[in-house]
Amino acid sequence: MPSDDTMPRRRARVTLAASCLGMLALGANGTAIMAALPTIRDELGLSAGQVEWAINAYLVVSAACIIPGGKAGDRLGARRVALAGLALFALASLVVATAWSPVALLGGRALQGLAAALAVPATLAAVNAAQAPERRAAAIGAWAGFLMLGFSLGPLIGGALTHLVGWRVIFWASGAAMLVASGGFLGAAAPLAAHRGGRLDGAGFVLLAVFMTALVSALHALPTVTQAPLDFVALLVLAGGSFVALHRVERRAPDPLIDLGLLADRGFVRATVLGSIAMACILALLLFYNLHAQSPAGLGLTPVGAGLSLLPMSGGLLIFAFAAPALIRRFGPRATLTAGTLAIGLAAAAVAAAASFPVWAPLLLALFAIGAGLALPYATAPRLALAALPAAQAGAGSGVINACTFLGGSIGVAAGAVAFALAGLPAVMALIAVAALGGAWLCRGFGAGVRP
Repeated sequence: MPSDDTMPRRRARVTLAASCLGMLALGANGTAIMAALPTIRDELGLSAGQVEWAINAYLVVSAACIIPGGKAGDRLGARRVALAGLALFALASLVVATAWSPVALLGGRALQGLAAALAVPATLAAVNAAQAPERRAAAIGAWAGFLMLGFSLGPLIGGALTHLVGWRVIFWASGAAMLVASGGFLGAAAPLAAHRGGRLDGAGFVLLAVFMTALVSALHALPTVTQAPLDFVALLVLAGGSFVALHRVERRAPDPLIDLGLLADRGFVRATVLGSIAMACILALLLFYNLHAQSPAGLGLTPVGAGLSLLPMSGGLLIFAFAAPALIRRFGPRATLTAGTLAIGLAAAAVAAAASFPVWAPLLLALFAIGAGLALPYATAPRLALAALPAAQAGAGSGVINACTFLGGSIGVAAGAVAFALAGLPAVMALIAVAALGGAWLCRGFGAGVRP
């Protein structure tokens, strides 16, 4: 018969394994579609706007719903909400895999965004709560590492599957992986504690949804602002107005959707912004490197070749995501994260130079270095942010963290699109370098008060 200590350890291992598998599939799904979109466009007859919304539908719904998703984890229990999110992602993947019209494709992508809004904060909160304090840092590093590994492997997986067996297999595979991850949460028999409260803050949810949707839409309208300036301005006004209204409503709500007190903690805000910068850099690099690598005017690679060239970056991401807790313990948050952000800036310059000629050995080394640099803030920032909060706010805090990272990714893609249109991949890498320097400046605040 298992001892009292055996079952909690087993549940912690199963929860971590299921969460890592879910994040690997979610991350790969998010970037694999970028390699498959030209084929999807031709097969389903997507317009230019529908191609854009095949990406935007996921981001907009995720950004709008991820804070309520984190709140649901606090109310209902992180394990239950993680299970629901992973299972819903499997269902949404089935919708996309069987889509024969643009409406079905976009609906499935929006449903995937809702599922991600439940699964991402809930799995993070579940991992945080299930682990013993001495194992928590490594577990959250693994969670972030598998998510980043999925991001980086997605273009290779998407290109290879599209070329060899068809784009639909991408979504069949992600759905199957999510079902296995759901089974893992079912196997973790004892549910995590739920902190039940009052009714849902409906006004806060609507205003948050309007704010996130308008802001993300405005960011993605930025590359065409000269063609439709009034649309861009209208979206910004709507985002600003809804944000002001949201702030007023949440200050007065007896049980607010967003605990504005989270934003009063400077350590939480600083770590969240740093994680958002890392996500902006990751998505901008992956998207525009792939466009450059597959362009005849760039590296002239096939989708499979472009994905293979990113394997050094994948290695850097995974190795340093797992190494981050030990590096933080050895050198402290400030020194480790400053080194990581500076490495991003230097490696971005090296990628731009090596990819322009091209010179393969320096390019592959630079991609490894930028992956290593990105892993340190992205794997560490969520843990530092959650460490500033009481356990009862872990779900809500996870929601805020991940909402900001989705917005960070949208900012990276939108700003990268402008830079890429102006001067190609070198301009995108310059943008990443500037963002990394901003991250290095933020790292000055991680002093003695921040514990690894």
